Amino acid sequence: MGKIEYDLSRIKGIALDVDGVLSPGTIPLGADGVPTRMVNIKDGYALQHAVKHGLKIAIISGAKTEAVEVRYRALGVQDVCMGATVKLPIFEEWCSKYGFRLEEVAFVGDDIPDIPVMRAAGLSVAPADAAAEVKEVAKHVSGVIGGYGVARELIEQVMKTQGTWMDDVHAFGW
Repeated sequence: MGKIEYDLSRIKGIALDVDGVLSPGTIPLGADGVPTRMVNIKDGYALQHAVKHGLKIAIISGAKTEAVEVRYRALGVQDVCMGATVKLPIFEEWCSKYGFRLEEVAFVGDDIPDIPVMRAAGLSVAPADAAAEVKEVAKHVSGVIGGYGVARELIEQVMKTQGTWMDDVHAFGW
């Protein structure tokens, strides 16, 4: 896990793409032609732990998959936007909803549609296997590929900096 060079004590919210970030960039298709996504359990633990400690989490994805929405809502994520063909206005609306300044939010993306949000966010993070153009824009490129703990890496570092990672008995359960 590479150290993120940013004042993580300022982060109040994290927004994430799904495909290529929370799930691997290669997605199996079901017999019906509907993509099936994998999820990383350690990402899931970190997401629900962050939510319980008041860190605002948003999912902003171009995908339109009910299973994805069900998964992240079950982890306590209130702000799940699926079918986001243009992500920046949704991201800006989310920031406004919670009164976040841009330097107080992070965004994790991996492909071309994520670039406008990455440019706007105070901290932009890309998985190791992100598109080259995305890595050029990112303030931090993770050593982890998409779907294999990128969210965990970011959330863990933010929460450790803020003193909320494994800070009480509730950290050891779901």
